[in-house]
Amino acid sequence: MLPKRRRERVGSPVGAFAASALPSVRFPDVAIYLAEPRMGRSRRAFLSRLARSKGFRVLDTCSPEVTHVVMEQTSAEEAQRWQEARTASGPAPPVLLDISWFTESMAAGQPVSVERRHRLEVTASRDSPPGPSQMPVYACQRPTPLLHHNTHLSEALETLAEAAGFEGSEGRLLSFRRAASVLRALPGPVTALSQLQGLPYLGGHSFRVVQELLEHGVCEEVERIQSSDRYQTMKLFTQVFGVGVKTANRWYQEGLRTLDDLRKQSQRLTRQQRAGLQYHQDLSTPVQRPDAEALQQVVEVAVRQTLPGATVTLTGGFRRGKLQGHDVDLLISHPEEGQEVGLLPQLLLRLQDQGLLMYQQYQRGGEPSHIVRQGHTMDAFERSFCIFRLPQPPGAWKAVRVDLVVVPISQFPFALLGWTGSQLFERELRRFSHQERGLRLTSQGLFDPEQKRVFHATSEEDIFRHLGLKYLPPEQRNA
Repeated sequence: MLPKRRRERVGSPVGAFAASALPSVRFPDVAIYLAEPRMGRSRRAFLSRLARSKGFRVLDTCSPEVTHVVMEQTSAEEAQRWQEARTASGPAPPVLLDISWFTESMAAGQPVSVERRHRLEVTASRDSPPGPSQMPVYACQRPTPLLHHNTHLSEALETLAEAAGFEGSEGRLLSFRRAASVLRALPGPVTALSQLQGLPYLGGHSFRVVQELLEHGVCEEVERIQSSDRYQTMKLFTQVFGVGVKTANRWYQEGLRTLDDLRKQSQRLTRQQRAGLQYHQDLSTPVQRPDAEALQQVVEVAVRQTLPGATVTLTGGFRRGKLQGHDVDLLISHPEEGQEVGLLPQLLLRLQDQGLLMYQQYQRGGEPSHIVRQGHTMDAFERSFCIFRLPQPPGAWKAVRVDLVVVPISQFPFALLGWTGSQLFERELRRFSHQERGLRLTSQGLFDPEQKRVFHATSEEDIFRHLGLKYLPPEQRNA
C-alpha cells in the first residue's frame, strides 16, 4: 500500500488537470532535438516550452526518434563533428538544422520545408561572407557595410517603405525596409533574378520591383510615387524639425502644401515647429562630418568645464562611418556613477551664455528599471533637443540639430548600442532579443522577464555575447 501523501498525489485531481492541460502533439512525424552546447540550458528550456505549446514534439535526448536536430551559432564543421561523435542508431541520421528553421516554423505554427539555407551540412563557416542560401533572417545577424553593391535597388525599396509610412502602413514599411536591408548585405551586385531565390523578405512585391529595375533600369511605381503631390508634400513637411507623419498628414488633408502655408498659420505651430521653420534651410542641409566633430569638441569643452572627467561620444550615423547626416547625437557620461546627475541643466546654461544655443527643449530622465521591466523601446535618459549656432568662416554661422543625452556609466554600453543605429538594425536587435532569446532589450539595459534578471555589460561586445550573437562593429550595422 502506498504512503498516504503518495496516494493523494497519484489520484489527485490537480495531477489529472495538469496532464490534461498539456498541449497535444500536432506533428507526430517531426521530433525535434535542441542541441545545447552553444544554446545554453535556460535558452533551450525556453525554446522547448515554446515549441511544445505549439504542438511540436521536442525530445530531451538525441534518440533514434529524432528527425530534426536544431543548433544555434554553430558552423557546419562543428555540427558534423557533433554528429560523428554519436553512433548512427536509426535508419537515417537526423537532419542538422540552423536555428532559422526552428524560428520560421514557430512563426508559421507548423514545420516549414527544409531548404538549403537551413541545412548546416551545406552552410559555409561563419567567417565566410553570406550568400543567398545562407542569409540570416535578422539584420543584427549579418554585417551590412555603409557602401554596398545594390544601391539603386535598395533605394527603390526604401522609397516604397517611406511612402507606406506616409500612409500609416507600418507592416508594409517594415517589409520593404527589411527587403532593402537584405540587398544591402549581399556580397555582390544582383544582376539576375535567380540570385533572389532563398533570400528572406524578398516577397512578390519587392521581387517585381527588382525585376523591373534589372530589366528596364527604372521602376514605374517608384517613379510615380516620387512625382506624386502627396509624397512630395509629406516629405517636405516631415523634414521640418518637430513634425511627424500624423501632423504632416493632417496638414496635407487640410490643403496645406508649402512651407509658406505653414508660416501663415504659425499660431497653430508648437515652439519646436516654429524653430524648425525658422531655421529650415540650414536644418534641411546635410551636416558634414567635420561640422559634427567640431560640435563634439565644442560640447566637450563645455562639459569638462562643468564636470571634469565627463566624456562626450559622437554616435548615430557618424559612428557607423557616414560622412554626413541630418543631425548630431552626443552621449554624455562620467566614469563615476551618479556624478552625471544635474549636469545637463548646468551645461545648457553654459552653452546659452556662450551664444551657442538658438533653441533647446529639455526632458527630464525617467526610472530605468521600470523601462527595462516593462519592455519599452524608448529610453528615459535625461536629454535636450537643441539647435546649435555653429560658427562658419569667415564670420558666418549655420544652424545644426544636436541631441544631447546624459547616460549613467552603468547603462552606457546599452545607450551606445541603441544610439548608434541604424534604426532597422536596432529594431531587429530588439526583435531578436525578444523572439529568439526571450529577453527585453532597450537603450538602458537587457532584462530576462522570466528569471527577473538584469544583465550587466561593460561594453557592446558584452551585450552581443549575452544575446549569443557575433559582434558586429558600428561600421557593419548600416542595415
